[in-house]
Amino acid sequence: MTANPCLHCGACCATYRVSFYWSEAESLGLAPALTQQLNPWMACMAGTHAPSPRCQALSGAIGAAVTCSAYAQRPSPCREVQVGDARCLQARAHHGLAPLPPLP
Repeated sequence: MTANPCLHCGACCATYRVSFYWSEAESLGLAPALTQQLNPWMACMAGTHAPSPRCQALSGAIGAAVTCSAYAQRPSPCREVQVGDARCLQARAHHGLAPLPPLP
């Protein structure tokens, strides 16, 4: 089994605003301290609505070794980015990391 390259990356978590319909966080059991209300309908992961986004659930060094304290409860935008897809490659380039091939 191939190791998950996301465990050494974290670039997407420190590049994009992770916004979602507000009730998704509640239905997933996401800790309120890890979300920020954007408007009456939308919320985002705390730390991602900033000029230099970095999700507060992310710990570790980008491109070296990272962990997500909310991985099991992560919202849909986090689940949509796939290893080696366009968003992944864009985030990795933003942090000066080499591209990854898509998983088979």
